[in-house]
Amino acid sequence: MKIGVLGAGSWGTALAILLGNKGYDVDLWSAVESELEILSTKREHIERLPGVKLPDTISIERSMEKTCKDKDLIVFAVASPYVRVTAKNAKNFIKDGQIIVNVAKGIEDITYNTLSMVIEDEIPQAVVTVLSGPSHAEEVSRNIPTTCVVGAKKEEVALYVQDIFMCDNFRVYTSPDIMGIEIGASLKNVIALAAGIVDGLGYGDNTKAALITRGIAEISRLGIKMGGKLETFMGLSGIGDLIVTCTSNHSRNHNAGYYMGQGMSYEDAMKEVKQVVEGVYSAKAAKGLAEKYEVSMPIVEQINKVLFENKSAADALKELLTRGKSAEYKTLEW
Repeated sequence: MKIGVLGAGSWGTALAILLGNKGYDVDLWSAVESELEILSTKREHIERLPGVKLPDTISIERSMEKTCKDKDLIVFAVASPYVRVTAKNAKNFIKDGQIIVNVAKGIEDITYNTLSMVIEDEIPQAVVTVLSGPSHAEEVSRNIPTTCVVGAKKEEVALYVQDIFMCDNFRVYTSPDIMGIEIGASLKNVIALAAGIVDGLGYGDNTKAALITRGIAEISRLGIKMGGKLETFMGLSGIGDLIVTCTSNHSRNHNAGYYMGQGMSYEDAMKEVKQVVEGVYSAKAAKGLAEKYEVSMPIVEQINKVLFENKSAADALKELLTRGKSAEYKTLEW
């Protein structure tokens, strides 16, 4: 089994380690020269995954062509803002029918396309699948038990990807609901920013639990309008991923929100986190999708005001709490 991994950040490296530990030959590529240098010389992602050594089955590659050619599977693990340009550059090296697994989480802010749609747009000859769920790279790389879901248009493709990734400490389920998986995966980052803000403001568990619960309600309303299934939002890539991203110190989105709750701008918060904060990029797209599909998403609306309209985090939370009275679910009958 020969696998190419595009993107050597924390998640791409963690998955390369998982696959390499299964005995597969893995080519791990990055566009960042400093990343390649550290991985090549130290055999360890010192900044993101300190203490976790790369197995000998992983080769560090500067050549995108070598990483993509003649592979049984290609993993797209670049940060969401760079998925389109990476796909465009990789297109000519990818064979017809090549199975690609996208593991990045986000919505393209100009087109409002999911990332699998972006890859399909640039590489129409490929078969694109997605892998998502509550899965911090810091834990997966250390073999801490984790469960994810792979989404594909055809069951046999999902089963193929499931077999490649699944091992004793990494359980993989299958699903046909690619749209639901991607909407849950991307919008949970926006809600996680809000959860971090709650912690930064010094509020408690009650507040954060309410935010998570109402957050999945917003995600579900939009996702179902876009063709996703309710079961998906109640599953691993929905409430599962939302919980872990809103509560963990490993979460870059939560941590950026925390700094914003303490008064930082989102630009300064991203500098402090030192990683791409996907929720910042997805927030505008989430607001645009809410307007397009005429879905009420008050948390998403307030996060956009905090990010891009200089509204204070405290004022945003107050406005959420003092909105007009409402039933929890208007579809329930008395």
